Order: sequence, then C-alpha cells, then structure tokens
Amino acid sequence: MPNQTASLPLAGVRVLDLSRVLAGPWCGTVLGDLGAEVIKVEHPQRGDDTRDWGLRVGATQTSYFNSANRNKRSVTIDLQTADGQRIAQALALKCDVVLQNFRHGGAEKFGLGYEQLKRHHTSLIYCSISGYDPTGPEAARPGYDLLVQGEAGLMALNGEAGRPPLKFGVAAVDLFTGMYAAQAVLAALFERQRTGTGRHIEMALFDCGLMIASYYGLEALMTGQDPLRYGNAHPSIVPYGVFDAEDGPLVITVGNNAQFDRFCREVIERPDLAEDDRFRTNITRTKNRAVLVPEIDRELTRRKRAVLLERLKNAGIPCGEVLGLHEALTSERATASGLVTHLPHPESGEMQVLSPPYRLDGARPPVRHAPPSLGEGTHDVLRSLLDLDDTQLARLEADDIV
Repeated sequence: MPNQTASLPLAGVRVLDLSRVLAGPWCGTVLGDLGAEVIKVEHPQRGDDTRDWGLRVGATQTSYFNSANRNKRSVTIDLQTADGQRIAQALALKCDVVLQNFRHGGAEKFGLGYEQLKRHHTSLIYCSISGYDPTGPEAARPGYDLLVQGEAGLMALNGEAGRPPLKFGVAAVDLFTGMYAAQAVLAALFERQRTGTGRHIEMALFDCGLMIASYYGLEALMTGQDPLRYGNAHPSIVPYGVFDAEDGPLVITVGNNAQFDRFCREVIERPDLAEDDRFRTNITRTKNRAVLVPEIDRELTRRKRAVLLERLKNAGIPCGEVLGLHEALTSERATASGLVTHLPHPESGEMQVLSPPYRLDGARPPVRHAPPSLGEGTHDVLRSLLDLDDTQLARLEADDIV
C-alpha cells in the first residue's frame, strides 16, 4: 500500500498538540490534513474537554471532538506529575511545532514554555493561543468564543435589525483563530528553511474576532457608529440575500448592474424596475432598497422556486436553494465531491468525519488517521520517539502518569 503521507506538503513535519477544545485543535487538524504527524497530548482520565461535548461516539469520542481531531494520534500524559512533564518536554524536543493554549503561565509551570524549550531546540516553531493580548492587562483572563463574539462586536452585526444581539451558529472566532494560527505556522516553517531558526507565534481570540468584522469593521471606523444589521441581506449589494418563492426560500445574488437588468427583464418580468433611475446602479439600489425590495418580494412570492432557479440560471445570475445542514451534507454535490469520509469504528461500527477541504494536484488528501480514542497512540508514540520499553510503559501506567 503506498504511503499516503509521503506525497503531502507537510510530510516529515511533526507537531505536538498540547491544546484543547477548538481553536488550537483546529490548527492541529489543518496541519495534519496537509501531511504533518500530529501528536495530541491529553489527560489520561479526562482527555480533551470536548470528549464530553456533543453526541457520543463510542466510549471516549463525541461528534464535537471528532470534528477537530482527525489525522492525529492521542497520547495520554498527566502533566501534573514530574515524570509526565519530563515525557512531554522530551516529546516537544522531537517535534518541529508545538501548539498550546494553556492558561497564562500554565505552559511554563510544566516546563513547556517557549523560552524553556527554545534553549534546547532553537529551530522550534511554537504557537501560543490565548483569549486576549498576552502582553496586556487581560493576559490571564480566560477566553471563550462566545465571550469574544460579544466583546468583538460580532453579535452586534449578526442577525436582523431590531432584534437582540445574535451569535454565529458555529464557534466562528475559535475556527478563524485556528486557521490564522495554521497560516502563521506554515509561514514560520517556510522561513525556517532559509534561516534554520524557529518562531514564537502568539494568537489571541479577541484579535481574530475583530478581524472577522472585515469590511463591517472599516465602515464602523469611517462612520463612527455601528453598521446597520441586514440579516440575510447584504449591506452593500441589492438584491443579494435570501428571498421567499411561492414554495420555499432561495438565495439570489445579483452582483452587478448587467445582472440586475437581466433579473428584472428575464426573471421577474419587471423591465420597469430596470429602467427606473432609482435602481440603475448598485449604489442607488442600496439607497432605495426600502422601495425596491418589497417590489422584488412581491414578484418572487408569485412564482415557484424551481421556475425562478431555472430562470436565474439561464440569466447567468448566481442562485441556489436554502438547504438544511443534513440535506447539504448528504446532497449529491457533497457526496460526489467526497466531503464526508466514512471510517470504521471499533465500538460504534462506523464514524463519519468531514474530509479535508483542499485539493492537491486534483485529489483531496485522505483522512489518514480517524479521530483517536483516548490514548490510542500512547504506547506507539512513546516507544518510537522516546525509546520507552514495555517495562517502563507498564510502570508509568501503574502510576497513572500515562
């Protein structure tokens, strides 16, 4: 059987993932998807917090845990013990990258801080993830996605006008932070090829939360006030959003003036709207959305969704149905693209995980390792990297260190 890792970009890179919950593990998963060997360190009894979140998959896994921990091995080490700390330190010195999101000062307490490891491993790339600026007055404050969504203004721009603040449906700040962290690690790995030295990367959830605001953030700075909320509509493009046909919702994205002209004439059969000076350009349509959108709504609700989708397609206007999540995951589009991987599971029979989103030379990277059960890789990893024998491993197990 060919080596599935050898042809991937990060083949040969080893990552020690000391993080838990979502932002850090998401970074580790991105690196693992691209071919890195990722060793996830967990507490011998409790494991990652997310092994107790979501729907149960076997004895030690859940839907939440599995979403952020594919392509990893699980090694259980009690970092509260001196022997456990020595093992983790030794593993770190065998790795190219260390990820951690301990509370402020926690890594140093275990002898796993950047400066402590750097003394013995100058080429180490070390990524710390915290809630807030690690050099500021809130450095020791725990950070959680929901907190940052509120404090970074994301809840205030999400949802419908006149309604209470609304969080994103998923932990968007954690996910973006994990992706930004992975980008920074990749840049540091590239730089290390030239210089031979490592980097200390520091990521804060609050910083990444503000980045998500993107163009909304710049508008707030320019106007000195919060942007209006438009729900499923777009703040700068009209018509662009979710609309109701006679028999259900659909997405319509009219991206330019030529598309708007075709939309009016060929889709809703209202050439008068295309010829109205109030609606000739996107800027004037945005200013007059309160007049235009009700007219569009009235025409759309008189027509079947299938008819509208066909007309929109023929007019060259991007459009689509609004699907439920299960419907989307099991759609012909997702199935044909291989976006869900089915893997055997020793307890539940089968597990499903999302596949890596990349295509490399036309092929999607495989899920080389299923999300691991707690401690499944402990013996293999400690034997191969630290040369521990069966007697040593048995003693460590007897003392609840691994």
